Amino acid sequence: MDQLLEKSAQLVENVALSRRRYLYTVINWKNRLIGIKGSRGTGKTTMLLQRLNQLQLPPDQASYWSLDDFYFNSNTLVETAEQFYKQGGTHLFLDEVHKYENWSVQIKNLYDFYPKLNIVFTGSSIIDIARESGDLSRRMLMYQLHGLSFREYLEFNNILEYPALKLSHILLPNRNWAALFPENFRPLKHFRDYLQYGYYPFSLEDKQGYATRLQQLTRLIVEYDMAEIKGFDIRNAKKILQLLSILAANVPFQPNITAIATKSGIHRNTVVQYLHYLEQAQLIRLLYPSGISVALLQKPEKIYLDNPNLAFIFSEQSPNTGNLRETFFLSQVAVGHQIAYPKKGDFLIDDKYTFEVGGKDKTSKQIKNILNAYVVADNVEFPVTKLPLWLFGFLY
Repeated sequence: MDQLLEKSAQLVENVALSRRRYLYTVINWKNRLIGIKGSRGTGKTTMLLQRLNQLQLPPDQASYWSLDDFYFNSNTLVETAEQFYKQGGTHLFLDEVHKYENWSVQIKNLYDFYPKLNIVFTGSSIIDIARESGDLSRRMLMYQLHGLSFREYLEFNNILEYPALKLSHILLPNRNWAALFPENFRPLKHFRDYLQYGYYPFSLEDKQGYATRLQQLTRLIVEYDMAEIKGFDIRNAKKILQLLSILAANVPFQPNITAIATKSGIHRNTVVQYLHYLEQAQLIRLLYPSGISVALLQKPEKIYLDNPNLAFIFSEQSPNTGNLRETFFLSQVAVGHQIAYPKKGDFLIDDKYTFEVGGKDKTSKQIKNILNAYVVADNVEFPVTKLPLWLFGFLY
């Protein structure tokens, strides 16, 4: 166990503290059992190490363990944690739990047997706590970490610091947004950059190699992370990547399941199920009509990529501008809000607000006579009669 404690101490000592994700202040760190799930590359590990650093406890009391460490090939989590607890350990931060067999049962046992042990764990976005055999859902607080918002991107690149906004604030009538931001702030230039390489925090390290790294990340999600989904046949990983390329070339679109099956080589009866798997893996987003309950094998009304950055890695051609606009809006508003496909307009938020997303010349014709309907315009910094698209990147 000493080697685990040494690794933990080194990682905590070297973690960057200047930037904290939006979720850091949302989490109730006092809870005894906390889960954080999210896609690869969104910053889950960094968040654990930052919290560990904040505790200011020695490694024999508070420690970070990655469960894909070679140490756990020959040592069990329960036995190691028992030793840690008996030697005075009070806080365990467990990373990559989905890599450990029967992880939910093990964590449940630690929670039940050691009442003074606080556990925070992270796992892939494909984790379905409700289906895990450990029955952790009644014992824990679960959080989802998404990619960088446009607001976070600006802050982490030392461009602008600004508090997160509520949707109700953005929708206030006659708001003079230009007066509420610094006079020299020009959002559109930075907005274009964000759409291409701003969603994943590793863009802060290397923008030139961002596309290559994002391609590698996508392949890892499909070939390794999705293998953890019950019912997913890993032998179809290549077909899944082909399916992603097909979707990326056409999104946003209303799916023709038969056509998708023919192009991807995936059986028609399996396509809808695999679309749900891709959504679990945070690679696409599925939109359904308002007013219906969503079943697992139900065909979505519309398909989007999970975030605009993904649109740049599946094609040598420039992504469709309308696609980027709608994908951005969906990726930002989906954090904290319910989104459905309306009869008129592009998006229905929380069963109340209808939005039509377009360029600076977009009119309200398509949402005329609809209550609580708004036009969201791109290519304009501070419109007077419309809502600026980039502003929805300040919701978290």
